[in-house]
Amino acid sequence: MADHSQQLVQKLWNYCNILRDDGLSYGDYVEQLTFLLFLKMADEQTRPPINKPSPIPKGSDWPSLSARDGEELETHYRRVLESLGKEKGMLGLVFRKAQNKIQDPAKLRRLIVDLIDKENWSSLSADVKGDAYEGLLQKNAEDVKGGAGQYFTPRPLIAALVDVMRPEPGMTLCDPACGTGGFLLAAHDYIAQHHTLDREQKKRLKSGTLYGIELVDGVARLCCMNLLLHGIGGNGADKVPIDVRDALADQGGRHYEMVLTNPPFGKKSSVTIS
Repeated sequence: MADHSQQLVQKLWNYCNILRDDGLSYGDYVEQLTFLLFLKMADEQTRPPINKPSPIPKGSDWPSLSARDGEELETHYRRVLESLGKEKGMLGLVFRKAQNKIQDPAKLRRLIVDLIDKENWSSLSADVKGDAYEGLLQKNAEDVKGGAGQYFTPRPLIAALVDVMRPEPGMTLCDPACGTGGFLLAAHDYIAQHHTLDREQKKRLKSGTLYGIELVDGVARLCCMNLLLHGIGGNGADKVPIDVRDALADQGGRHYEMVLTNPPFGKKSSVTIS
């Protein structure tokens, strides 16, 4: 499983080096992957055996991209991003203020057809695709010039803090500065590994337990995609686990039973985040 994740990361990351010649940063590349992966997975889930209705409006979906080439593809992709950014719920969060940073239509076509379209992402386990995306986020964080490290807390540190906090089933947990979602994922894994959960508890752990607040639009979308690829959250407007705002602003408090975030803010108590 780890080998498959690493191979997937390497496959996707190798193409980033080609796009960097056109001035695309690591962060820009991961962001474009996020847009395209979301569209590809939404399309996969409309097909057997899943057969879910697509959350993507017709004409802005994956088939509409894969059927185009050249300047027509570039123009259409730009319109798709702009259109989806105006939607509500999960779509609005993922595509908010989205822009096409890949200026060469041939390279955009190759990314869509040769890299993303050839993999059935929905058939991969949450561990494989989640670990692969985490690998990309980590590589992005290691790019000193990009400054993305401020949003990526080292995972061993997160694991140690979550071990101390010992989250439990039924709690509502929040990271008010969630970055790319490391604390939320670690809390999910801790609860799943340290407790025997019944069906209802498993369902609540996936949707209704973990919440994040993030001020930066681009980082919030990475966090949202990271959670989705790990099987957390959903496509419904009522299941968006990330709120894009200033956690310290007075916008009406919500009650959480545990806050997990970078020190010195982590504490185990009954709290309300504004």
